[in-house]
Amino acid sequence: MVKHQPLQVYEKQVFVSFVTGIYGCRWKRYQRSQDDSSKWECTWFVILCSSFLLLLFWAYFWLVAQNDFNEFNWSVYNRSGEWRDETIPILASTTVGFSYITFLMILAFFHISLGQQLNLYWVHKIGVLATLLTTISGVVSVDDIWGDEWDILLVSLQSTAPFLHIGALATVTAISWLVAGYVVRRERSNFQVVVLVTYIIILVAVYLAPLSFNCPCIMDRHGLKPRPDIIGRRGAPMLAPENTMLSFNRALQHGASSLEADVTISADGIPFLMRDRTLRRTTDVSKVFPSRQNEDASFFNWTEIRSLNAGQWFLESDPYWTVDTLTARERSRIGNQTVCSLVEMLRLVSRSNSSALLNIHKPPPEHPRSRNWFMDTLWAVQKAGISQKRVRTVTWTPDTDRGRVRGLQQTANEKLSVEEIRQRGITSLTLHYSKASHKDVQEYLANNVSVTVYPVNEPWLYSILWCSGVPSVSSDAPQVLRKVPYPIWLMSQTAYDFIWISSDLVSLAIVIGIFCFQNYHTIRWRMSGMQNYNPEQIMLSAVTRQTSRDVNIMKEKLIFSELNNGLSSTEELSLYPENGYARYSHGAAEQNAKRSW
Repeated sequence: MVKHQPLQVYEKQVFVSFVTGIYGCRWKRYQRSQDDSSKWECTWFVILCSSFLLLLFWAYFWLVAQNDFNEFNWSVYNRSGEWRDETIPILASTTVGFSYITFLMILAFFHISLGQQLNLYWVHKIGVLATLLTTISGVVSVDDIWGDEWDILLVSLQSTAPFLHIGALATVTAISWLVAGYVVRRERSNFQVVVLVTYIIILVAVYLAPLSFNCPCIMDRHGLKPRPDIIGRRGAPMLAPENTMLSFNRALQHGASSLEADVTISADGIPFLMRDRTLRRTTDVSKVFPSRQNEDASFFNWTEIRSLNAGQWFLESDPYWTVDTLTARERSRIGNQTVCSLVEMLRLVSRSNSSALLNIHKPPPEHPRSRNWFMDTLWAVQKAGISQKRVRTVTWTPDTDRGRVRGLQQTANEKLSVEEIRQRGITSLTLHYSKASHKDVQEYLANNVSVTVYPVNEPWLYSILWCSGVPSVSSDAPQVLRKVPYPIWLMSQTAYDFIWISSDLVSLAIVIGIFCFQNYHTIRWRMSGMQNYNPEQIMLSAVTRQTSRDVNIMKEKLIFSELNNGLSSTEELSLYPENGYARYSHGAAEQNAKRSW
């Protein structure tokens, strides 16, 4: 009677079990397979990759859009009539979705590198599909509500492009391990050629991407212009209610050289400061005049307006998440703020020896002061006792109104050619940051046209505008920009070219090394002529992607082939398949044979 020793002794594969268990709920060894993934599972892998790329784009958009969070909430308020911080649920869902999809992507790449069959669990399929649809609906909604904000992506690349290039370079270099494993270790096919060519095209595109970069901060530091002046946009609205005296004082305390305000004309001809069309958001008009809360703010007289509280809303809604940082005394002062008149604001500007930028809302045609609103504004300027040269106003329409206002510096809030600027007699421009390109700014400055860019709340945006030579910026966060004594990053063209070329060469060397390493066994076989391998060994190495059953049969053939060729009594044959360990001890076989005799 002959006793047979087991050919396979399985050892625990904790990491493989973890990867396949989380990704496909295949915790047991018999549930796993090294066969090729089905077309259906490959389709789900493509959907997973698409979801990851879309979420990466979505997360990057909201990262750079922090500069305009208040503008987004204000846009939503104008549509819904209710003030809510809509960025909180968006940021929370984006963080959760991106983390989830990224984790699944990592598990999927581990499957590929370990040779495991992709088999996404049905619960994850529902999660991926829900995340993808939610992100797509978010993109469509933002495009409808806030479509102009997409421009910030191109603007942000002026600051982030060199760093994103390094990240993309590292990513495509790491992916070369998977591409090389797929191309080298399989029998040649047309699809392999397509994969290899596609990868090479992407690799070359990433290598040459810096040729298209337009980064103002890649410049000689000796050519850096003076630090841009900071204009307090509605004061310092992150620290106190916008367009109030407390907000303007805070802006001046944090280094603002000018103040910007929105001017509305009351029914009795008193210019006061209000951004919104109504008084609902920034006052308690719903309590004092509940029947008139949706009425245009300009139809209230000054006595009615002055009776409203303009600070309590700030403490209740906390629009910038800064209320918790305030002291009890500061909260008390904020809670007692009233609507500010233009005269009060200009007197503060005069005392502080600064200047003012006024965005004046023209009253509707049925307004009592619809024909005299510019005279009411001039009256306020004269009453404040400030020099008219220190007051800039946004260009009024129609053009006939502009000719009736003399002495005030006039600015336009639209992009104009130099010829149009001269024809209109405008001395400065106030442009949105998406409209102020480096080339345009240089052209305006060369023709003695001052440029103010708005809104600038983040240090990265302030830095690229500084490098572009912008003389002044309008900001909701003067306390933040005050802490930026120098551009975030600045390097010469020569230094960046060295970093760029060096990074490309290092990446190329790593990619070539990975392909050579993955092809190591094939090269060794060709150099040695494969003289020391029997046919079963060659077949076993060549069919690593065949079905598990065929691989096991070849392993058994190899074992008995080695036994027939004759191994020494102390020699041990060990095969290490990916699903376990197949071991055979020749010495142990002889001992068992002796016992059977």
